[in-house]
This record gives sequence, structure tokens and C-alpha cells, in this order.
Amino acid sequence: MVKIYRDLWPADGGARGTAATADAGRRPPATAAMADGGGLELSPDQTAISMEEFPMSAAGQPEPQRPQPIRASDQDRDAVVQQLQQAFAERRLDDDEFDDRMRAALTARTSTELDRLTSDLPAAMPGGSVVPAAAGVRPGRWAVAYKNSVRRGGRWRVPERFTSVVYKGGGWLDLRAAELTAPVTSVVAIAYKSRIDILVPPGVRVEMDGFGVSKGWSAEEETELRLPHDAPTVHVRGIAYKGTIETRTKPTER
Repeated sequence: MVKIYRDLWPADGGARGTAATADAGRRPPATAAMADGGGLELSPDQTAISMEEFPMSAAGQPEPQRPQPIRASDQDRDAVVQQLQQAFAERRLDDDEFDDRMRAALTARTSTELDRLTSDLPAAMPGGSVVPAAAGVRPGRWAVAYKNSVRRGGRWRVPERFTSVVYKGGGWLDLRAAELTAPVTSVVAIAYKSRIDILVPPGVRVEMDGFGVSKGWSAEEETELRLPHDAPTVHVRGIAYKGTIETRTKPTER
């Protein structure tokens, strides 16, 4: 850092500079002893001094001051969330990276914080990363497995109401990179001697009711309870007979 001291002002309120007053040449000079923690001594007719600090470059020249970071808006955060979902669908981010970055994006306060989350990812596609659905085509509403498994993941469109029935098999419904087509999405899950896992991204409110439906533990439990009133919601209604239906934000460690 370099400290730059401005011209001294006369005590009588005259103009700045040695040519400002007729007796400027008779003004006693100020003695500066800044080394070893010394201060700057002013003569009786000098009352003020302006000091500014500037960062120094490697060449020894003062660097321009950096602009203040811009506060992030909800639209900025949503754009980063979509970019992270696309990167996760393309397997550029693993489960832990995606979860951490999503939580950071939802709580970011400045554009600088958001830029750091996507600095190593490809730029977002113009017009969004989700390919528009064909006119008149509705997303599938059912997934049934008999002694087999059901798996949904990546970029897929989730209808307002989706039903999954699994008989002596397994179910995996990953909504983390999915396109939710409604503000409130209802997932009806029926598991007979089976396990159905439902993964939701951070920032989505989860509501549950039924028999044998549970929510996996999360280290960010308190943050998830403080979601805004207009946050997207996934309502899980399930029945599990000798089985399990569980929702969580990332897979369990195996």
C-alpha cells in the first residue's frame, strides 16, 4: 500500500497550494516523520491533512480501486441455479459439489459470489438450458415396476402429479436436475416390500404424508425450514408396506 498526502490547508480557510495566498511563501513547512510509527507534525497555521491509501502493483505504481460488488437479485440466483442443474445433468458436478454449490447460490448476496460458483463451468445456453416441450405433449405421469426397478433422473419434465408404484423392486426419482412444471408438485409413491428414494434439490420445500414416508437427515435442516413462502414445493404422499419411501437432497453414502 502507498499513502498519498494531499496539500495542507491554511488555518484561515484560504485556497490550497503554495500560490493560494500572498504569504504562502512565508508559511512554515510541515515536518513529516512517518518512519517507525511517527506522526505528521503541523505548524500552528496548518490544521488539516487528507490522506488516501492506494494498493500498489508489482511495478510500484498505484492500482485503481476495485469496484464494489453488485448485490444479487432473485433472477440472478435463479439463473445460476439453472446453470448448476444443467452442469449436474451433464455429470460435470458430482453429488456433493452440486449440493454445496446449490446451497451457496441460494444464499449468495453479491454477483461476485455467484460468479465464483460457475467460473469453471460452460456459459449458459442462450434462452435457457431446457429444451421446450413439443406442443400438446404432456410429461409422463406414471412409473410402475413389478419385481423390477423404476429410475428417473437427469433433465426430465415432472408433471404436476406423478405416481410411482413398485412391487418387490426399487424406485429412484431424482428431481435435482428435473424441470418442475408446476409450483406445487405432487408425488404419489406406493412401495410394496420395496424402497423408493426421492431426491429433491436444495431450495425446494418438501411436504410429506402417508404411511412409511420419511425424510433423510440434513446438516442444513434449519436453513431448509426457512425457505420463502413462494419456494417450489414437492408434496410426497406415500404408502409403504414392509418397505420405505424416503426423501433427501443427496444420495446416502454407501
